[in-house]
Amino acid sequence: MTDVTSPAPDAAIRCADLVRIFTADGVEVQALQGLTLRVDAGELVAIVGASGSGKSTLLGILSGLDTPTAGSVSVAGRDLLTLGNRERVDYRRHTVGFVWQQTSRNLLGYLTARENLALAMSVARTGVRDRRAAELLELLEVAHCADRRPTEMSGGEQQRVAIAVALANEPRVLLADEPTGELDEATSVEVLEAMRGVNRELGVTTLIVTHDPTVSEHVARTVQIRDGRTATEVLRRTGVNEHGDEHTVAEEFAVLDRVGRLQLPQEYLTTLGMRDRVRLALEQDHVGVWPHDDRRESDGDDR
Repeated sequence: MTDVTSPAPDAAIRCADLVRIFTADGVEVQALQGLTLRVDAGELVAIVGASGSGKSTLLGILSGLDTPTAGSVSVAGRDLLTLGNRERVDYRRHTVGFVWQQTSRNLLGYLTARENLALAMSVARTGVRDRRAAELLELLEVAHCADRRPTEMSGGEQQRVAIAVALANEPRVLLADEPTGELDEATSVEVLEAMRGVNRELGVTTLIVTHDPTVSEHVARTVQIRDGRTATEVLRRTGVNEHGDEHTVAEEFAVLDRVGRLQLPQEYLTTLGMRDRVRLALEQDHVGVWPHDDRRESDGDDR
């Protein structure tokens, strides 16, 4: 795994030991517990996790809408902990684009798709607005929606227009919060493929946060968050079998933090009955991990 603390000028997103604590009615809730993450420029990455795992909190920090309690975070070379109010507004206008799950948060209902794009570019003071709006709508395959209002579009069209609006300010990083959460399976695939096309054509670093595990099938890298930390990663690549046919190869990795801690996947723990503590053994080229069994000690087996 890559050391996120080492110099990495090509890292679009770098988080190290992020902690976020919320306090309500005198009760503290630790949403992030030392999360570490690196996303290189141009990557398309899915962040998955159950409700309450901390993924939405992470996205709020990356978008500049929230700040961590501890740790460090930078996006496109900008240290988010040092931004003042005016710099934070500029960051949200020019460095990142954002796609929400709800259409009402992405598009103004009384404006057409072209007008929503024009407004976003006006706020960001982006030039050549008409041409760029047309190019983005064409790229997202919703040019036919240019003069339609959101109520005149399907759910998938609304989300693709929303992606175009998020790209209007020519962001370095595109952040999406459950972009397929309100769509059916077939439409979700269309939106995800559209985001993959944007990533490929424009090279914009894209981070999709979702609880839907099927999203990972459309990206090369999936990072799972559990209990406020990055737990595992799945990397996908195209392989060729002995017959010359291409197929997808997926490999799962546990993520080590700076002090060597890792989280084993829950299904591994359940299958092997691992809990409380495990046995470790350092081999020549790997570390062995076994369930702890008190019966072995009573039988004189020290392994």
